[in-house]
Amino acid sequence: MAIELEGKVIKEDSLVLGDRESELTPQQIVAELDKYIIGQKAAKKAVAIALRNRFRRRKLPPELADEIAPKNILMIGPTGVGKTEISRRLAKLTSSPFLKIEASRFTEVGYVGRDVESMIRDLVRIAVDMVKQEKIKEIEKKARANVEEKLLDILLPHNRRREQTSSPEEQRRFQETREKLRRQLRSGALDERYVEIEVKEKPAPPFEFVTSNGFEEIGIQIQEIIPGIFGGKTKKRRVKIKEAREILLEDEEKRLVDMEEVARLAIERVEQSGIIFLDELDKVAGRESGHGPDVSREGVQRDLLPIIEGTTVSTRFGLVRTDHILFIAAGAFHVTKPSDLIPELQGRFPIRVELTPLTKEDFVRILTETENALIKQYKALLATEGVEIEFTPEAIEEIAAIAEKVNEEAENIGARRLHTVMEKVMEDISFEAPNLANKKIVITKDYVQKQLSEILKDQDLRKFIL
Repeated sequence: MAIELEGKVIKEDSLVLGDRESELTPQQIVAELDKYIIGQKAAKKAVAIALRNRFRRRKLPPELADEIAPKNILMIGPTGVGKTEISRRLAKLTSSPFLKIEASRFTEVGYVGRDVESMIRDLVRIAVDMVKQEKIKEIEKKARANVEEKLLDILLPHNRRREQTSSPEEQRRFQETREKLRRQLRSGALDERYVEIEVKEKPAPPFEFVTSNGFEEIGIQIQEIIPGIFGGKTKKRRVKIKEAREILLEDEEKRLVDMEEVARLAIERVEQSGIIFLDELDKVAGRESGHGPDVSREGVQRDLLPIIEGTTVSTRFGLVRTDHILFIAAGAFHVTKPSDLIPELQGRFPIRVELTPLTKEDFVRILTETENALIKQYKALLATEGVEIEFTPEAIEEIAAIAEKVNEEAENIGARRLHTVMEKVMEDISFEAPNLANKKIVITKDYVQKQLSEILKDQDLRKFIL
């Protein structure tokens, strides 16, 4: 698979750490984000520069590179304007380990709840899964070839003693029979045939226990000390060849993938290109001057500080330095202000970008222009039932106008309002679709108004439905 950006082709399969970042210029990053997020130029520009700076840092001498801290970003704006989507698409674009987590989940040390270091452990697990899947793709061809040989050995077992005493003619016939079975195996002709294979018992899920570092899994360590206590034993199963192929392939992949190398590469990727999106930072803003249920808000900020400044966190896969992880924080900051954060934390988010509320024109573009536009989604969904849907430009403008109006009069939830409005507009058609095969339906402005008229008239109903 390849991606083309402004005439430049990037082979996605050959990308390793840093390749995507080196290929993508800030302008290309913004162009890619424009496909999924409408507007918010300032935020896109900020994340594009931050991403490019990571590539620039890696080209510097190690002693200087270590001194350059990532330019963490604080996004300020109402919900549904693209804060999370910008970060998520950025991580996908560069194949970076990405974790989205709410700051309100964390509690001060000594209180019941998640500790801040758990976000690094979660990010490492994500990176390990990413690298593992990449390694599996690399060895997939070899693994499938090995599985094929194993199945052939089951179907036509080797007899070492017979091979030593057999004539060249008998050996030739044996090889011909084996090749005939190989062709049948590849064509799927033997898929329904039963064979007996040895499979490893599924290991029990690892235990978790609470330490000063949070929840830690100990099942793997115990399994290493006492093999077989949580699985590892084998048993014979009689299954069809198509099922046996998948079972043997999974075992072969585990055997061929070096998990020590996977862990090493995953930690390197987290340290050099990890992105953590810290949402709802405004919920822990504010300095406490008394006692009460929110007493731990400032404590959470102080616990977050060393992680963002740069520290070493112990994980199952090894020690991880957080010095160069990019933190993108976000919050609506309706009640509080960024200046309500403790000064040390404010200093760790040097780039501030304000995301603007979405207008009717933005909603029209979101409905029609983006790669995953809602209009395209509904057309594709109903096409599976043989129903062709067409929206007139006036209908799309009416949906956008209603979404903007409801956002102004009720809670402003940004582009998410389009989902509720669109679902109500399409409700009857979606319900009747199985009985409307091979039919074309045109959604007009009048139809949109008809579907939403009762709800828009009733103020109380609007609050619950839209």
